[in-house]
Amino acid sequence: MIGPFERLARPFLQALDPEDAHALTIRILKFAPPLGAVRDDKRLAVRAFGLNFPNPVGLAAGFDKHAEVPDALLRLGFGFVEVGTITPKPQPGNPRPRVFRLEADRGVINRLGFNSLGADAALKRLAARAGAGGIVGINVGANKDAPDRAADYVALIEKFASVASYVTVNVSSPNTPGLRALQEASALDDLLARVVDARERVAPQAGPTPVLLKIAPDLSLAELDDVVGIARSRRVDGMIVGNTTVSRPPGLRDARVAQQAGGLSGQPLFALSTRMLAETYVRVEGVFPLIGAGGIGSGADAVKKFRAGASLVQLYSALVFRGLRLVAEIKSALLAELARQAIGSLNDLTGVDAAAVTAEPWPQ
Repeated sequence: MIGPFERLARPFLQALDPEDAHALTIRILKFAPPLGAVRDDKRLAVRAFGLNFPNPVGLAAGFDKHAEVPDALLRLGFGFVEVGTITPKPQPGNPRPRVFRLEADRGVINRLGFNSLGADAALKRLAARAGAGGIVGINVGANKDAPDRAADYVALIEKFASVASYVTVNVSSPNTPGLRALQEASALDDLLARVVDARERVAPQAGPTPVLLKIAPDLSLAELDDVVGIARSRRVDGMIVGNTTVSRPPGLRDARVAQQAGGLSGQPLFALSTRMLAETYVRVEGVFPLIGAGGIGSGADAVKKFRAGASLVQLYSALVFRGLRLVAEIKSALLAELARQAIGSLNDLTGVDAAAVTAEPWPQ
């Protein structure tokens, strides 16, 4: 039912302003009749962060920013959904227009700036679905005007620990001035120490809550050394590699749109984000799993992410251009790769090419 509807709706949605099209999509998902859950092949199951994922294909943060439709999204075949970014207080984000499609490049530039309805609104929705099942992570960020941004993350961990399958600490958006400075060694060490302490403090009431760290693909390798070392020492449960990039790869065909300020996602991000994933994997040394995000636009792309070090993957921008059929395509490609390699588990695929990827020339 979704396939024919999506084929009819996509030309209309793509004719709209990107943010208006997104709002309409959320509204459709809110009021569409519930679908039966998609049944996944057992070979796609992954255990990571102490959680059992029915399949490894997740929806990245940024789509369901206000935790309005996580269950509708899970029923579309995603193995997990990450809502947010959610900030403690409501804030409007940056002025519109702030989302731009690079049609010829299958990319998106956004400078949303953590537009959020605030933590209380999201908590009310998430508490209402507490018994619904499914893996729903929460991506959290600091308010733009916060005098102590680390305190914002601590407050969000305390607020959401009881309703989150996991919490992602987002310090890598390029659209909140100064936020990426929290990836610097001393700031990150202080932040993660406080966040993990908050998680442990509420665990007796909330239960165990995995904490993930989402990083930028624009880090230098020396900075990545520091970030991974701190993440390991502070005992986070995993990392997401990575967020959008402020770089603009040479050869973008939508050159005029590419001049817009903001973070670039979609196909132009694939090479850089996959290289950073492999670089992270070899530094983590199996201490915790990684989620590969950035530029996945086909089943083959997802296979490359696994081979570069991912235990799970996340999509978003490619859905604008490929639609929901991409989710099923990725699952099929992963199963075909398992058959081709004569292995029975995605765990055996994770990282097999990581060392080789790190030896390649740096992506342009």
